[in-house]
Amino acid sequence: MWYNECRKNYTSERLKRNKQFKDYNFATERSKYLSNLGIPLNTDSTLKGQTVFLAERCAELMQDNIITDRTVIDVMAFTMNAKSIPYQDKEAFETYANEFIREYDYIFYISPYGLEIEDNGIRETDEHYRDLIDFTITTLIKRYGHRCNVVEKISGSTEERIQQILNITGL
Repeated sequence: MWYNECRKNYTSERLKRNKQFKDYNFATERSKYLSNLGIPLNTDSTLKGQTVFLAERCAELMQDNIITDRTVIDVMAFTMNAKSIPYQDKEAFETYANEFIREYDYIFYISPYGLEIEDNGIRETDEHYRDLIDFTITTLIKRYGHRCNVVEKISGSTEERIQQILNITGL
């Protein structure tokens, strides 16, 4: 079981086509689906809404050989930056959610810098907010990354990132 942290699904989509990953299950972030259920996103997130997102990530962790484009670290970052969640609730959420980081075999972090912000009708397009989320993700990785077997920053083109993943995983 492992995870590919990326802002676009290009790496995950390309991994699906790679024969080394034929026995893996792929999961993608479901913000649009959850938003359509009435769950507030981004700065408007609520503790209940973020709990649903955490449950989604934990449900993925119950599968063998899963590759997903989001982890509980993402959920923690969005929770920590939600305007409507009180600080003490954010702290309690972080304390609880970080326990699941140990369930990942690999976490690959890809910086969003240099990547265009896609407006998919759901994702926040404010560059400052994106930078804040990224800063929070990197802070959480520094704080809790030791709980995962392998945390690696990868970069480059999609092909270069795939090669880095193959080299790191030994596949």
